[in-house]
Amino acid sequence: MQQSMYHNRLQRELWEGVKIQMNRVDMKSSDHRLLEGFDWAKQQALVYAHAGDPVKRTGDPVGDWYEAALPGRDAFCMRDVSHQGTGAQVLGLGSHNRNMLLKFAYNISESKDWCTYWEINKYDQPAPVDYTNDQHFWYCLPANFDVLDCCYRQYLWTGDLYYIRLPIFLHFYDRTVNEYVARWDIDGDGLLEHLSKHGFRGLGTYNEGRWDIMTGADLIASQYAGYLAYANIQEIRDNKSLAEEYRAKARRLKVLFNEKWWDEEAQEYYAAQLQDHSFWHPDIEGREEGRTLNHLPLYFGIVEEGRRTELVLDNLVKRTSEPGLEEKSYLPEIFWKHGRNDAAYDVLLQLTDPGLKRCEYPEVSYSVIGSVATGMMGLSPDAGNNMISTMPRLTDETEWVEVRNIPVFGNKICIRHVENEETTFINQSGPAVMWKATSPIEVDELLLDGTPIRATQEIGINGRKISYVTVNVKEGEQHKISAP
Repeated sequence: MQQSMYHNRLQRELWEGVKIQMNRVDMKSSDHRLLEGFDWAKQQALVYAHAGDPVKRTGDPVGDWYEAALPGRDAFCMRDVSHQGTGAQVLGLGSHNRNMLLKFAYNISESKDWCTYWEINKYDQPAPVDYTNDQHFWYCLPANFDVLDCCYRQYLWTGDLYYIRLPIFLHFYDRTVNEYVARWDIDGDGLLEHLSKHGFRGLGTYNEGRWDIMTGADLIASQYAGYLAYANIQEIRDNKSLAEEYRAKARRLKVLFNEKWWDEEAQEYYAAQLQDHSFWHPDIEGREEGRTLNHLPLYFGIVEEGRRTELVLDNLVKRTSEPGLEEKSYLPEIFWKHGRNDAAYDVLLQLTDPGLKRCEYPEVSYSVIGSVATGMMGLSPDAGNNMISTMPRLTDETEWVEVRNIPVFGNKICIRHVENEETTFINQSGPAVMWKATSPIEVDELLLDGTPIRATQEIGINGRKISYVTVNVKEGEQHKISAP
């Protein structure tokens, strides 16, 4: 019944989104299950996209936004936006991302101990369910770092200099890595801590069910990613000494995490440190909340490469059937990023199964779009270098897949993969871009439009050698790279 009501609602609202879907990202594929799941995710996500103009007083007072919280709240929260942002950009909602991230940045304040509003509604107000006043509000401490990391990723996708130059954003970045850390690093060890007496104001993790957690693995991992994002932003701003300072801080966090938080006997990282400073694993059979705290260190990139990464991935593969919809929505991107293509594909099909409970949660549809782009298509933009990288990550279930009208920088591009052996890139519109065409195998030469060309090798994220060539692609041009 609930599923039927949801689909009826979707059908009623789809006509409202017809205009917004014109010239949006589109997929073709030999894989009908993949195609149906992608089309469902696109339609569902766009239903949740809303427009507003506070100056002209039209639409919603908050401006352009999409739902990124529990359905029915008409709101967006920090964790969800940070995770949904890539999918939103692929759907052409870059202006929505910038407006929503700007709202979070604008509302950081000393009176909230350098937190901002955890959740903002369409009326441009903190969501009443999470906020009473500056002393009484819900907040998860990884959020500031997550938003900072998201802002940097949005710059890489869009080239939008607002993320690099706008004083409101810069104020948020600076306060996050300085005053925010100083306020919540209670014992001065460089890590943020939550004390039980703080209640739900400043939880030490995204795991909202465990208030006894002092510092979660996800909090350290997000802090690491936030420091790296801040360093990269400062590098772009030509503040090289500041960039190196925060890269060094990020390195120290990574060393600390991998030395202190690894449990060799259990062969996985501890999920959290509790109020008595003891380390904690969730129940071995997964009956306790918190088991999925271990996936966010992989998502944020703090896990030691090699054996430990593979062990953590093995553990995650075993748990893909466990409940926890929000946590599961991260898994396809994580698996694809680390070369576990079959596991990524399997979880993607779970998330797009029409029988999935709570499939209407906005994070599901947006994360599906985002993970197909960054994972299966291996799309990785770099606005600073005008570079767009691709890497095919198909399984035996997908002979070929083509995704068109992907907005990157000021361009629309098309990527087509065939059996991980052939990739076609089309610059549909916009200025010339550099295409870094990557093959998942180590070869001396690749074929560019049928002609052999010398390839460069590098070490991929899973330690295996991969090969690539770079090609300048002008507007309207298409090129094909294939293995010999």
